Amino acid sequence: MATGKVTISSISKLQGWLWDTTCVGFGARRQTNGCFYYVRYQHNGSQIVKSIGRHGAPWTPDTARTRARELLGVVAGGNDPFVQPLSSEGFGVEVERYLERKRALLKPRSFVETTRHLRKYALPLHKLRLAQIDRRTIAVLLGQVETASGPIARNRLRSSLSAFYAWAIQEGLTETNPVTGTGMADEGGSRDRVLTQDELRKLWRALGDDRFSDIVRLLLLTGQRRNEIGALQWSEVDLKRSMIVLPAARTKNKRLHELPLSHQALAILKRQPHRNSSDYLFGERAFNNWDRRKQEVDQRAGIAPYRLHDLRRTCATMLAELGVQPHYIEAILNHYSRSATLLLPGHRAGVAGTYNRAKYADEVRSALQRWADHVDKITA
Repeated sequence: MATGKVTISSISKLQGWLWDTTCVGFGARRQTNGCFYYVRYQHNGSQIVKSIGRHGAPWTPDTARTRARELLGVVAGGNDPFVQPLSSEGFGVEVERYLERKRALLKPRSFVETTRHLRKYALPLHKLRLAQIDRRTIAVLLGQVETASGPIARNRLRSSLSAFYAWAIQEGLTETNPVTGTGMADEGGSRDRVLTQDELRKLWRALGDDRFSDIVRLLLLTGQRRNEIGALQWSEVDLKRSMIVLPAARTKNKRLHELPLSHQALAILKRQPHRNSSDYLFGERAFNNWDRRKQEVDQRAGIAPYRLHDLRRTCATMLAELGVQPHYIEAILNHYSRSATLLLPGHRAGVAGTYNRAKYADEVRSALQRWADHVDKITA
C-alpha cells in the first residue's frame, strides 16, 4: 500500500489506499462512492481497520488526522475506541436505532404498530440504561399497560419488547432478555367474539361524524380488515362500478380483491373529502390512531370488550344467518387460499378455493346490500 502525507492534493489523485507518514495508523482510501479516512491499530493481538468518515464536512485531511490521533491515544491506554461497554446507552436511544434498522424489514403496518409499542407504551423505560432494566421493571410496565389499555395491548407490547431485546443481544448491547419469564395476559377468547344485535345498536349509536366512526361503519358493512379500510386510497375506489378494488400488495392472501358495495357503504365513501396532498381517504396517511379513538367510542357504547376484527367475524356470521351461501361469504372476505379457514365453522376454501375463481359480483353485491339493510333495521 502507498505511503505519504494525506493532503487535499494527494487524495484528489488517490487510487486505492494511502497511509499517512506523519501519523502512523492514519490513512485514506478512494472508493467508488468517495474518499474515506481510516484508522488502523492493534488490539488484543488483532489488526483492526475502522472508518473515521467520508471526505467532506466535517472531515478534511487535518480534522481526520486529529481524530485519528485521539482514537490511537485510546488504544495506547489499552482500550478499543470503537467498542462501547454493554448497556451504556439509554433504552430510548437504542429503540430509535432499532426502529431505523427495522423500517425497511417490516411491513408498513407492522412497523407502525412496533413504533407505537416502543415509543408510546414503553416510554417509562426510555430514560433508563439497558443495564438498569430487569424482569421486574418489565413486569411492572406490562401490568400498567394492561390496566390502562387492556390485555391485548399488554401482549403486543411484550412481543415488541422481546423482539427488541433479541436484536440488542445480537448487537452486543446486553446479555439477557428481561422480557423472558414475564407472563402473557388472557385475552378472553376474543377470537370467537361475535357482537349481538343489541351491542351493534349501542356501538352504531356511539359513533360520530369523524373519520374513525366512518371506518368502523365500513368495517361492519363490508367485513374487511381494519388495515384494508384504514389505509384505503381513492385509487382503490371505483365509484363508477361501486367497488373497492384492493391490489394484491394490500391483501393478506396477496390476491386482487374486488368488493362490490352496498348503497350505504358507497355513501360513506362518497362523503369523504378529497385532499390534494394525499390519496388516502381517512387522513394524510393511513389511519393509525386506533387505540385512543376506539376507547372513546367504547366508553360511549358501554358494551363488553371487543376487537375491531370482531366486526369482520360478526359480519360473516350474520350474513350466514341471513341465508347467504358460504362461497359468497368467502368472496366477500377474500378467502381463496388453499389452506385458509373461513370464519364460519365447518367450511374451508380447499380445492374449491384454489380452482373456483368466480367473482360472484352480483351475488356478493346483493348479499352485502341485504346485510346493510339489516344493519339499518338493527340500528334504527
